[in-house]
Amino acid sequence: VQLQASGGGLVQAGGSLRLSCAASRSIFSINFVGWYRQAPGNMRELVATINRSGFTAYTDSAKGRFFISRDTAANTVYLQMNSLRPEDTAVYYCNAMWLDDTEGYWGQGTQVTVSS
Repeated sequence: VQLQASGGGLVQAGGSLRLSCAASRSIFSINFVGWYRQAPGNMRELVATINRSGFTAYTDSAKGRFFISRDTAANTVYLQMNSLRPEDTAVYYCNAMWLDDTEGYWGQGTQVTVSS
C-alpha cells in the first residue's frame, strides 16, 4: 500500500491549504486515517483523525480551523487547513490503517510553511 501526500506549500498567515492523502488501495474498508505533523526539533504530533464511521477528532490547536474529510470514490483523505498560523509550519504526514492490518502505513510527508 502506498500513500501519496500532497498539497503543501508556502502560505501567509491567515491563509488556507488543502492537503491530500491518496491511497493506492480502496479506503472503503479503512479503519483509521490520521494526519500528523512534525516541526524541526519537535516530535511528530497527531493533528486530526477520521475513522471508519466518519467520526473526526482534532488536537486542540487545530479545532475550528482544520477539517479532515474523505472521498471514498477517489481513495483520498483531505485535511483542509484554514486560518493558518506560523506555528502550523511543519512537515505533514498521513497515516492509514485498514481493517485487516496490524499496523498503519505512512505517506512521504508534505511541507507546509506559514509566513508571518
